Amino acid sequence: MNLPMTKECQIQQGFCQFVNTEVLPLVGLNVEQFWGDFTQLVTELTPINQALLDTRAKMQQQIDQFHASHRSFNAEQYRHFLSEIGYLTAEGEDFCIETENVDEEIANIAGPQLVVPIKNARFALNAANARWGSLYDALYGTDVIAQSEPGMKAGKKYNPARGKHVIAYAKDFLDRVFPLDQGSHHDVESYTIYFNSLLAHFPDGTHTGLKQPCQFVGASDPEREPTSILLKNNGLHVEIIINRQGKIGKHDLAHIDDINIESAVSTIMDLEDSIAAVDGDDKVDAYRNWLGLMTGSLSASFEKNGVTQIRRLEGDKSYNGRSGEDYNLHGRSLLMIRNVGHLMTSDLMTLDNGEQAPEGIIDAVITALIAAIEIKNPEQCRMKNSRAGSIYIVKPKMHGPEEVAFSCELFDRVERMLGLEPNTIKIGIMDEERRTSLNLKECIRAAKSRVFFINTGFLDRTGDEIHTSMQAGPFLPKQELKHQTWIDAYEKNNVSTGLNTGFAGKAQIGKGMWAMPDEMAQMMEQKTAHLEAGATTAWVPSPTAATLHALHYLEIDVKQQQQRLSANNEDYKRGMLNIPLMAQENELTEQDVIRELENNIQGILGYVVRWIEMGVGCSKVPDINNTALMEDRATLRISSQHIANWLKHGICTSNQVNDVLEQMAATVDAQNQGTSGYLPMTPNTDTSHAFQCAKALIFQGAEQPNGYTEPLLHEYRLQAKR
Repeated sequence: MNLPMTKECQIQQGFCQFVNTEVLPLVGLNVEQFWGDFTQLVTELTPINQALLDTRAKMQQQIDQFHASHRSFNAEQYRHFLSEIGYLTAEGEDFCIETENVDEEIANIAGPQLVVPIKNARFALNAANARWGSLYDALYGTDVIAQSEPGMKAGKKYNPARGKHVIAYAKDFLDRVFPLDQGSHHDVESYTIYFNSLLAHFPDGTHTGLKQPCQFVGASDPEREPTSILLKNNGLHVEIIINRQGKIGKHDLAHIDDINIESAVSTIMDLEDSIAAVDGDDKVDAYRNWLGLMTGSLSASFEKNGVTQIRRLEGDKSYNGRSGEDYNLHGRSLLMIRNVGHLMTSDLMTLDNGEQAPEGIIDAVITALIAAIEIKNPEQCRMKNSRAGSIYIVKPKMHGPEEVAFSCELFDRVERMLGLEPNTIKIGIMDEERRTSLNLKECIRAAKSRVFFINTGFLDRTGDEIHTSMQAGPFLPKQELKHQTWIDAYEKNNVSTGLNTGFAGKAQIGKGMWAMPDEMAQMMEQKTAHLEAGATTAWVPSPTAATLHALHYLEIDVKQQQQRLSANNEDYKRGMLNIPLMAQENELTEQDVIRELENNIQGILGYVVRWIEMGVGCSKVPDINNTALMEDRATLRISSQHIANWLKHGICTSNQVNDVLEQMAATVDAQNQGTSGYLPMTPNTDTSHAFQCAKALIFQGAEQPNGYTEPLLHEYRLQAKR
C-alpha cells in the first residue's frame, strides 16, 4: 500500500512510517517540510541521474563500435578515440584535497577495515565491536598456528600444547614491535609501572624497560600490580591483560591472560554489494539497523551452546595515562555507510510518471538523516561515532568526474535539506570502474572538499574492464588477469594519485578484500603487500582477520612508505589501457576451456542460489575445490562477464556452458546439503529461480548495463519472494 505524500511522489507506507515515527523525532525536523524537501530533491535530481546513465550507455556503444571496426589499433589511436568521446578527460593543474573535520581513524591511523552487510544486525554489531580483538583467540582458532602437526589440533576442549604455541607467537610479536631494552618478553616474571615507565622484571631479580619507553602509554591499576598495560606503535594500541587467576594467566610466567589488539579501526556498513535488498521492506530493515548503530540501541540475540546471548555495542575504554591523566580510547570501529550507486531504483518512492525514484538518492537522504542525529541531537545517542562531527558515505560504481560531481551536488542538497554545515557529509570514492581509474585525479578534484577515501578492488574493476572491452576480443583466463600490465598500473595509479593530491594525513587510501576467510596463514604472508604499496587500510573478511591483519600495521609504518612513494609522478594510463586479451583465440585447449567454465560457473551458482532463494548477499561460498571464499556481487560480476566475453568470441559454446551449468548445479547442491533454508536447483533446474538467474547473468551478460548483476538479481529475487 502506498501513501500519497505529495503531488509529485508516492511514498511506501512502511518507509513513511519508519521515517516519521522512528527517525524524524530524533532529528527535530518537521514532517511536512522534510517530505516536501525530499520530494523536490528527488524530482529535480532524477533527470540528472538518468542523463549520467544515458552517457554511460552512449559511451559503451561508441567503444563497442570502435572495437568492431578496429580489430587492430595502436595505443595512441585508442587513447585519442577515448579522449574524443569524453571517456578520457583532460587533466587540470595539480591540487591538494581540502577535506576538513576528519576523524583520526581516517586521517592518521592506518589499520584494517571491515565491510559488513548492514541488513544482518549480528554481523553489523560484531564488526562495530571489532575495534578490539583477542590475539590469543585469533591465533588459536586459525591456521596461523598450524593444526596439521601432531597434537596441535584445536578441538572443543582447550589444547594446552596449541595454547603454548599461541603464547610463544604472541610474545615473539611483542619482542619485535615492543622490544625490551634488555632480554625478552618470554622471560618476564612481572610488569610494574614506576615513575611513568613500564618495567619488566625477571626471575633473577633484574629488571629493564622498553627500548622505546614512549611506546608505553597507559595502564589500569598502575599503582599496584597493573591489570592491563597499554602500548602503542604506528598509531595502534596493544593491551596486555594481566590476571593471576585467569585461565591462561595462572599458568603464564608473567600472568598474561590475553593480548588485545586494536584491530578494525574503521568499518563500512554496507547497503550495496553484500546485501540482498530488493524492495522497500528490505531497505527499511537495513535503515533501521543503521539507526540502531547511530543511536547505540541496536542489539541482536542468538543461541550459542544452548544459551541465548545478546550482542550490543561495546563501550569506550579508559586507562590511566603514563603521566596520570585520563587516557580514553574508542571501543568501537569508526562507522561509515556504503550507499548504492546511480543505476538502481527503489519502490520506496514512486514519481508521478509511475517510475521509481533512484535508490542512490534515497540512500543519501536517509543514511545522512540518521547519521545526523548525533550532530543535531547528541543526547539521543548513547555513544558517539564521529568525534569530528562528520558523516562518512562511501559511494560505489561511479563512472568518471561528472558522476562524482553529481554525488557531491546530491550531498550538498542533503546538507541544506537537513540543516547541516557544508561538507559535513564526506565522500568515499571507490575506484572500481575503468572510467574512474583513468580519470582518478579529476574525480578527486570534483570532490576535493569532502573526499575522505579512495580504494581499489580487483573484482568489480575487472568486471568493468571486461564489459567495457567486450567487443575487443577474448580475455585471458580469469586467474591470468591478475598478473597483467593493466592491473599493476591500476593499483599503482590509485596510490600515486592519492598521495599526489594530498591524501596523507587527511584521507584513506585503501586496498581490496582478502577473500579466503579460513586461509589466515596465507593472509599473514601476503597482505603486507598492501602496506608496502602505501595503502593506509585494506579490507578483511572478519573480525578475526582484522586482529591478525592489524599486526602488519603495528610492524610496518605506512606513513614512511607513503613518504618514500610520494615523489612518484608516473603516468599509468598507458598501462591501464593495455587490454588483457588472448594473443590467439585458439591458444586454449578444450580441457582448459571446460576447466575455466567449471570454476566460474560453480562460483556463480554457489553465490546466486543463496542470494535468490535465501536473501543472503554475502557469505562464505565453497569454490570448486571446496575452499571457502567470501563472495559478493563483485565476484559474480567478473565471473558472468568473463563467460559472456568468451561466448561472444567463440572461445566456448552455448552447449558447453549449458552442460557445465547443469553439472555444477548438482555440485553446488551437494556442497549445500544440510544448509538450513537451502532450496536445491536440481533436478528441476527449469523451475529454479536461482538457476535461471545464473543462466541469465551469463547469456544476457553482454547486454547488462556496464555488466552489473543487480537488475537480474533483483528481478529473480522478487520472483522468489513472491
